[in-house]
Amino acid sequence: MTWTFTDDADVFLATAGPALATRPAENTLLLTITATLRSEGPQAYGPEPPVLGWWRGADGEVTGTLVRTPPFVPVLGAVPAEALVPLTEAIPLPGVNADRATATALAARWPGHRVDAEHRLYRLGALVPPDPGPVGAARPATAADRALLVGWVRAFGRETGQSGTRAEQIVDTCTARGGLTVWESGGLAVSMASVSRRIADSVRVSAVYTPPEHRGRGYAAAVTAVVSGSARAEGAREVLLFTDLANPTSNGVYRRIGYEAVSDRLLITAAPE
Repeated sequence: MTWTFTDDADVFLATAGPALATRPAENTLLLTITATLRSEGPQAYGPEPPVLGWWRGADGEVTGTLVRTPPFVPVLGAVPAEALVPLTEAIPLPGVNADRATATALAARWPGHRVDAEHRLYRLGALVPPDPGPVGAARPATAADRALLVGWVRAFGRETGQSGTRAEQIVDTCTARGGLTVWESGGLAVSMASVSRRIADSVRVSAVYTPPEHRGRGYAAAVTAVVSGSARAEGAREVLLFTDLANPTSNGVYRRIGYEAVSDRLLITAAPE
């Protein structure tokens, strides 16, 4: 039983990819991060090389995974309890993004740790589009929207505590592959949502954002329902999204259009300054 690490996404996916694909919902973050590393290169998230790891159990099967893209904390997939102490002994952990049970177990080893966020993973059940929906319609983002959407991605990052340093890259990449959708009302773009690449028959909705002056009119629910329904129609077996548990409004919106809770994840800093 041991952890193995690499900075090569192809090597990691050749070994751990099948294990990740068996639980695409729980491993959605690792699947999308490694897909980005594979398509955009090892410096997609920053200048430091990524750290990609897998744990083999007593039977030799991969049963635990980790992805770290500095400066972000490691993201853990499904990891058995017996792999946690060996992980802390194998590499330094500045914190963790993991399911609640795993994150809590690791945090017990870090006196003075800080819980930065609590996220809930949802999967789409029976889609219930808003009825009546708001005025307007969804359309694919275009190059003409770039400046506006870059600003929105940055604002979304500020509001959710995420980095906005890749805003241009996110908008350009998502627009080019048709993964970014805008809700337009009265000739104005008023909301947006993006969808990840389909991996292991799953996609994740993210960057759902409405600027403050357009909130409270149902635009976010409408654009999320459109991209969710399109993803399912195009063959995605799992349509997923994360919410911040500190935002009851967004959690309520997604439940109303058919999303069902799967599990919670904690983002923890081991030794806050």
